[in-house]
Amino acid sequence: MRIRKYSYVAVGGTFDLLHNGHKLLLKKCFEIGDRVVIGITSDRLARRKAHEVSPLTERRKKLEEFLKSLGVFERASIVILEDPYGPTITDGDISAIVVSEETLPRALEINRIRRSHGLKPLDIVVVALMKDDDGRPLSSAKLRRGELRWRKLW
Repeated sequence: MRIRKYSYVAVGGTFDLLHNGHKLLLKKCFEIGDRVVIGITSDRLARRKAHEVSPLTERRKKLEEFLKSLGVFERASIVILEDPYGPTITDGDISAIVVSEETLPRALEINRIRRSHGLKPLDIVVVALMKDDDGRPLSSAKLRRGELRWRKLW
C-alpha cells in the first residue's frame, strides 16, 4: 500500500511523559509529511488537565531529544500552544493533521473553523491508540499514577 505524502503536516499535544503512544503518533507524522509543525501545550494550557503535568521546558526537551534520535529534528518546527488549535486554524499551507482516536473530535472542530475562515479542510490521519500489556490505552496520567508499565519500543 502506498503512503500518501504531504508537504506540511500538523500534530499537537501535551507530550507529557513522552510515551510509546506519543512516539507512534510522531513517527506517523514524519512518515507522511515532509515538514511537521508540532504544537506543544503551554504550561498555562496544561494546567487545565485533571492531573499533574511536567513543565513545558522538560516536555519540550524530551520531545526534541526524541526527534533528534529519529533524525527528523530538522524537518520539525515546534510551536507553543496557548489554545487547542495553534496554527491549524490559520495556516493555509498545512494540508493534514495527525491525531489519535481520542483527539479526532478536535480535528473535526479544526476543520469546521478552517472552513469558516475560508481555508481548505485538513486531511485527517487517525492513529490507533497504543495499548499496554493489559490492553488499556497508554496515557501519561496512568503512567504517572503507576497504573501502566513502561515498555521501551524506541
